[in-house]
Amino acid sequence: MMKRIVVLVSGGGTNLQALIDAQESGLIQNGKITCVISSKADAYALERAKKHGIKTRVLVRKDYPDVVAYSREMLKALQEEQADLVVYAGFMTILDELVTKALPNQMMNVHPALIPSFCGKGYYGLKVHEEALAKGVKLTGATVHFVTEVCDGGPIILQKAVEVQDDDTPESLQKRVMEQAEWKILPQAVALFCEDRLEVKDNKVYVR
Repeated sequence: MMKRIVVLVSGGGTNLQALIDAQESGLIQNGKITCVISSKADAYALERAKKHGIKTRVLVRKDYPDVVAYSREMLKALQEEQADLVVYAGFMTILDELVTKALPNQMMNVHPALIPSFCGKGYYGLKVHEEALAKGVKLTGATVHFVTEVCDGGPIILQKAVEVQDDDTPESLQKRVMEQAEWKILPQAVALFCEDRLEVKDNKVYVR
């Protein structure tokens, strides 16, 4: 059975592009991006999806009074799309646990650091790289993990390390982490999921 992948976005969609490229090159077998849902109407990620003939939907966070109302609507959309896998690709809204509980180990996110470093509430975008540089770490990287009700706290699927250079700025480090880690391990994790090769036991992910 071909797995239906729904990608959640809020911005430029570079991680979405990495997934589209992986799908078109045949890296992702047994799965297909069937819908892209954006929390912003003007997200460039929507253009990327349209260019490749992928269905898009917009669910604007501001249109809902609170996270629970928004999450309910999101869950309804995911069920309508019959999502087997939901991928956060730069999706900037934390959803209520009613969504993660309905889709256990079926939602994954890529985070631009080696969890448990520089993660959790407030750690997103450039902030993550600013903190890594402030701490003087020599290695950073990216993590793909399953999404649970704990922000950045779900079982870790894949990680990849990236070296920090002495002259790095948050922007240069962000770019290197994307190119060398995020865009590589997110498609890999999706491919493994679609091939039924991921097993979760005691909060740990085993690749079969």
